[in-house]
Amino acid sequence: MTAEAPMTLTLPAAGARPPSAPPAERAAPGRTRHGLGRNRARAGILLSLPALVLVLFVLIVPIGEAIYYSMTNWNGLTAQWVGPSTYTTLFKDPVFWRVLENNGILLLAVPVALGVPLGIAALLHEHVWLWKLFRSLIFLPTAVSWVVIGMIAVRLFAPGGTVNYLLGLFGLARFQTDFLGHEYTAILAVALTFVWSMIGTNTIIFLTGMSTVDPAIYEAARLDGAGRWAAFRRITVPMLKRYFQFTFVITMITAFTALFSLIFIMTGGGPGYGTTTLEFFVYQQAFDVGQFGTGAMLGVVLFVLLFGVSLVQLRLLREDR
Repeated sequence: MTAEAPMTLTLPAAGARPPSAPPAERAAPGRTRHGLGRNRARAGILLSLPALVLVLFVLIVPIGEAIYYSMTNWNGLTAQWVGPSTYTTLFKDPVFWRVLENNGILLLAVPVALGVPLGIAALLHEHVWLWKLFRSLIFLPTAVSWVVIGMIAVRLFAPGGTVNYLLGLFGLARFQTDFLGHEYTAILAVALTFVWSMIGTNTIIFLTGMSTVDPAIYEAARLDGAGRWAAFRRITVPMLKRYFQFTFVITMITAFTALFSLIFIMTGGGPGYGTTTLEFFVYQQAFDVGQFGTGAMLGVVLFVLLFGVSLVQLRLLREDR
């Protein structure tokens, strides 16, 4: 048997770099990740297609049809094309601006619909006596339909109703009137009823926000000598900024699109156009007068107004990040 030659191990010289892997082997993991990303993108698109198709037919198509019919003379059966001049005619109509004025008055009630619940929530957050009972009573209007709220409001603001009785009881009989029989007192009655109906929802939202504030912050403020009002103004209110934005949006949308039943029960849009909002005006033009094209046009205007409010709100939320 012959002896085997001894094995020799060749070490790389000092400072020499080890041989690199072939280019194909180095690129393989990257190509794999890239291919996996494309597969996931395709899967996401395929899984989103049913929802996109549903949105297309449920939202985009009806909106497009509303825009088309808003430029026609449509009586519900036949539509005659008129063109964008329908909007010019609408914007020259003084009734349209009177209706927008009513919406503006209701918008002035939005800060009240936020401020009153904020004060109530601050009191309930301090766990005043019977605070749980008060919380349930304040939230009660939220569980009542607009029709019932409207019927209650009619009894309150009637000539022989509760409001006139209280005015006479406190020596203010000269202010007694038929609140629902005059234009500006009627819209005021609707605005007050709207504020009352929003107190429960907004109070619960503000209470939820206050419960998220760390009590240690208030304790530190008290140690620094801050009173309850200073702590509320400098701690509670800034910490509730997101909740203010949310309540503002839902209150604004309610003022524009959810008061039809209330107005229908309380005043029927009258006297005259004294309580006719843009939402109620759509119903009047389409179903009372039979001008479905005008109703569609008013619906488009209402959609644009709400869309603009939503864009402003999104801008505010984005700036806070």
